[in-house]
Amino acid sequence: MSEHPDQTLARRSFLALGSGAALAATSGLALAPEATATPGQTPQTPKAPPAATHAAGQPGFGPNVHVFDSATGTADIQATLDAVYAQQRGSQFGTGRYALLFKPGAYSVDVKLGYYTQVAGLGLQPSGASITGSLGVEGDAHGNGTLVNFWRGAENLNAVPKSGADTWAVSQATYYRRIYLLGDLKLSDGGYSSGGFIADCQITGQVNSGTQQQWLTRNSVLGSWVGSNWNFVFVGTPGAPATTFPTPPYTSVPDTPVICEKPFLYVDSDGAYQVFVPAVRTDTRATSWEARRPEGTSLPIGEFHLAKPGETAAELNAALAQGKHLLLTPGIYHVDQPLKVTRANTVVLGLGYATLIPDNGVTALDVDDVDGVRVAGLLVDAGPVASDPLVRFGPDGSRRSHARNPSSMHDVFVRVGGAGVGKAKRCVLVNSNDVLIDNMWLWRADHGTGVGWTANTSDEGLVVNGSGVLAYGLFVEHHQKAQVQWNGEGGRTYFFQNEMPYDPPDQASWMDGTHRGFPAYAVGDHVRTHEAWGLGSYCIFAEDRTIVSDRAIAAPRRPGVRFHSMITFSLGGGQGTIAHVVNDTGGPSDAVTGLAMLKSYP
Repeated sequence: MSEHPDQTLARRSFLALGSGAALAATSGLALAPEATATPGQTPQTPKAPPAATHAAGQPGFGPNVHVFDSATGTADIQATLDAVYAQQRGSQFGTGRYALLFKPGAYSVDVKLGYYTQVAGLGLQPSGASITGSLGVEGDAHGNGTLVNFWRGAENLNAVPKSGADTWAVSQATYYRRIYLLGDLKLSDGGYSSGGFIADCQITGQVNSGTQQQWLTRNSVLGSWVGSNWNFVFVGTPGAPATTFPTPPYTSVPDTPVICEKPFLYVDSDGAYQVFVPAVRTDTRATSWEARRPEGTSLPIGEFHLAKPGETAAELNAALAQGKHLLLTPGIYHVDQPLKVTRANTVVLGLGYATLIPDNGVTALDVDDVDGVRVAGLLVDAGPVASDPLVRFGPDGSRRSHARNPSSMHDVFVRVGGAGVGKAKRCVLVNSNDVLIDNMWLWRADHGTGVGWTANTSDEGLVVNGSGVLAYGLFVEHHQKAQVQWNGEGGRTYFFQNEMPYDPPDQASWMDGTHRGFPAYAVGDHVRTHEAWGLGSYCIFAEDRTIVSDRAIAAPRRPGVRFHSMITFSLGGGQGTIAHVVNDTGGPSDAVTGLAMLKSYP
């Protein structure tokens, strides 16, 4: 259904209404009251930011990539930062896309990030570009806490907050990567919050999670951590709390088994632009860069096709076929044929939340069953004709091993509806073996435009058929069947966050065979080995509170299939029921017992 702009937060507000008391009780922080829109009020349209210009001989990144040099006047830099933020602060479903890039040097500025905005340093090390002032995200841009503070990211910077602490008040589809923070980090400002993701960071002070419901921190170093609510997972992170789930709900895994960090743009000592592709590492903890030179490969910018909005899929595919990597500058790209990646070790890197929209039901991005493909920094927005899938790694029946050189997805986000009618059958399909998933939010929109049970349709968020696939930070919400269907052997998930669909009209419309409702996380009956840590699934059935999901996790009961640290929650004061956490074990979460926790299974 289409919603009036002043009502676009109404459905997401269910989460706030359901979780406020629980968060207040466990966080020790006061929760900000929800603001209400003034009827008939028309917000002022901020002045558009100035178009970026690029000097002769520099890459043509286009008008929405601002590259700052420390020789530029501080007032000029601050004015550009403020103009971008003023436009993007409340633009939840807008079309603006921006990248704010800082060349190596020292800057005394305040950086606030709104929607579809990426800020990044251009040094090979985070210490290369230093920001003294503030770097962060504020809550209550819409009067709804930070529950809808999506689609923004910071990476590869040295942050030195003048106040001693930065605030990163975000929820899903955000990232905080390769940040060397000299100070404290607050993950909320008192309003409701539902994040989030930190990776490859060193934070010298204290991280305070405040009202955050859940969080994943991977391969970072922390001074300390305080705060907990429902589901907090740490992987390969010295300074993190030890496992104490369920009280408090911390789950700490000492080492990260296999990872490659996200590719990033940088400027070398000669002033030339390159993209650094970090190496695959095994059994790691802490960052990839502290007290060492990062391991990996540098690719000159000349080996990339710098895509601009308005280019056709045929043009982008021609560049890929010529052996080019792909760098998508900020903007929205309609594709009427799949972007085909056929060459091993290809990099597809988006800046400023570059967005792919498939036309006529095509797949937006289709990767062959080859080694070492890196896809990073993309938002895929479903079109009005259903795609199946929106993103695919490997054709059906892929069998090759990629254990020595796995492909990966970093900060790849999918949206079905919200900005308009969108439809998909499956959002992301992984047929290739050994793929690494590193921070992914697959969202069937629960608010915005084009939203409703028969409007923005999507069966499944993620389907994994490949073996040896690992996921770090898997957020999947509101799809109409299983949120995640995992059929491959040897899969591992480190942190899973889910909300079941808000809007099934009645129980008969939402049945998985003889089971009431669909599971959030389903492992195929034939699977012999699978393991997952830190899984949270929440329900609120807004149309019919008598609806039941028989289980949040469905999996074969055998020794090789194991789960650790699981929770379910019935939001809205028990508006709906999850009968069991796994199969017929744990629970319920209902109007009597909202929160259920299960330490392990079987």
